[in-house]
Amino acid sequence: MGDPKKSRKRFTPPRNPWRSDQLSQELYLLGNYGLRNKRELWRAQTRLSNYRKQARQLLAASANVRGREEPKLLTHLSRLGLIQSGQGTLDDVLSLTVENVLERRLQTLVWKRGLAKTQYQARQLIVHGHVALNNRRITIPSYLVSPNEEGTLQFSSGSKLARIAATASASTTSASSEVPVESQAEPGVQSPPSA
Repeated sequence: MGDPKKSRKRFTPPRNPWRSDQLSQELYLLGNYGLRNKRELWRAQTRLSNYRKQARQLLAASANVRGREEPKLLTHLSRLGLIQSGQGTLDDVLSLTVENVLERRLQTLVWKRGLAKTQYQARQLIVHGHVALNNRRITIPSYLVSPNEEGTLQFSSGSKLARIAATASASTTSASSEVPVESQAEPGVQSPPSA
């Protein structure tokens, strides 16, 4: 056990950090997913690497160990939304990429839902406490959202943005409920042309 004030690193940096192809790939992912720094990317890569390592160990394990541990890993990954539930295999785990993990982050889902205009604005909304899952405020942009929670993604109830979105949706529904005058005319009767 360690000192609780001194937490361990949750990532493993690359062995050779100065390869040009690796640098360009990391830069692309940082910009595409709105990550703050490379540590966030390395954390996602380490998480994926741990899942792949478990899958490789299960492929080499005996039949009874594999029969006991494989469903645990597959249900965990399907609960996170990384593989399809019920029909996932260890080959699916080995074919996962870091993009699959980054797509399940709360920051990415807020942006894809249209609650924010950019990835960086999505990050700011989350950190400032404007986003909630299951009516619970989440302030961690790297939180992995399960498919069950994804439907409950919304602005938090105490947020000004929730009130603005509610008034905007109320004004659009009231505007769409008003029927144009021409469509209220009796069938078969033509309205005079407008000048």
